[in-house]
Amino acid sequence: MSTTALALLELGVILFALGVCGRVAGRLGMSPIPLYLLGGLAFGQGGLVDLDAATEFGHLGAEIGVVLLLLLLGLEYTAPELMTGLRRSWPAGVADLVVNAVPGALVAWALGWGAVGAVVLGGVTYISSSGIVAKTLDDLGRLGNRETPVVLSILVLEDLAMALYLPILTMLLAGLSLLHGLVSLALALATVAVVLVIALRFGRVVSAVLDSADREVLLLQLLGAALLVAGAASALNVSAGVGAFLLGIAISGTTADAAAKILEPLRDLFAAIFFVAFGLSIDPAAIPPVLGWALLLALVTTVTKLAVGWWAAGRQGIGRRGRARAGAALVARGEFSIIIAGLAVAYGMAGPELAALASAYVLIMAVAGPVLARVAEPVGEWASRRAGSPA
Repeated sequence: MSTTALALLELGVILFALGVCGRVAGRLGMSPIPLYLLGGLAFGQGGLVDLDAATEFGHLGAEIGVVLLLLLLGLEYTAPELMTGLRRSWPAGVADLVVNAVPGALVAWALGWGAVGAVVLGGVTYISSSGIVAKTLDDLGRLGNRETPVVLSILVLEDLAMALYLPILTMLLAGLSLLHGLVSLALALATVAVVLVIALRFGRVVSAVLDSADREVLLLQLLGAALLVAGAASALNVSAGVGAFLLGIAISGTTADAAAKILEPLRDLFAAIFFVAFGLSIDPAAIPPVLGWALLLALVTTVTKLAVGWWAAGRQGIGRRGRARAGAALVARGEFSIIIAGLAVAYGMAGPELAALASAYVLIMAVAGPVLARVAEPVGEWASRRAGSPA
């Protein structure tokens, strides 16, 4: 059988299985993300069935999925709303960094991985998955909730922190000179600044350039622009998702409405591929030896993320149900955590234990995050009844 035929057959199996998972999740009234992740685990290396031929498409499809998830999330908000949220939420962003990076750093020191290992694992436990959070909020119909701008602001602050963190991490792993590291950092900051200025000052121009009455033209221009911005951002050590999100912020008015409608089916398709590709990247056999540490980190950093979301939403005058939803929405870890661990392994600064621990931890958190987001509603409602406060 030819390679192309095998890849098509395997991709067909994966997509059909995704549809079944989505149907089951709908019947259970839950987000399909955990089932997508577990499905990827079953089809990956060391799983029940090894589908290697579709892996290459899965990697590219996963990247497109993150871009589309963050692009459509950006379409929900305007540039002034973003800046207002960032000004109000920066203290929560600082607290988020401290309380979620420290547990990972301490575990790395305990396992003897040194200062670089502490920087790596601290980054793994710090950052939430923008892709999983965006999909979960959409699945649960919470994009318009009062607490969602708070969650969004923290996610943006985390992604912007990655624009600083990744160049520094690369410099440490590669043993580069301070000058080279500073140049990489300056490029990353300049990229974020330029895209922010374009979003704030020239949003109408961007919308006018992309707008079209022809659905096909609009789709091609939107997708092309998103991939161009995401690719340029990634090349300059900035998250591709951040670039796509800021592009979404820049698009406004009727163009934003039309863009959301035309891109939603594509987003759902590639977002599902993203979650499966993540599961495919994990070898189940590597998980048991580090499962204890992964569970400990998962427990501690679930509590810290819940606390950050609760406190941040409370600062905005949001009631107990909204605070519970905000904290639970931030729990999931995903794409960035795996990228960080992958960098450490690629540069030879970490052994398979670190990669396995990061994979086990992220898998636990990627499954737990959507589940906690689902149960946060009744838990928050119970807390509100006990305290007699509004949502």
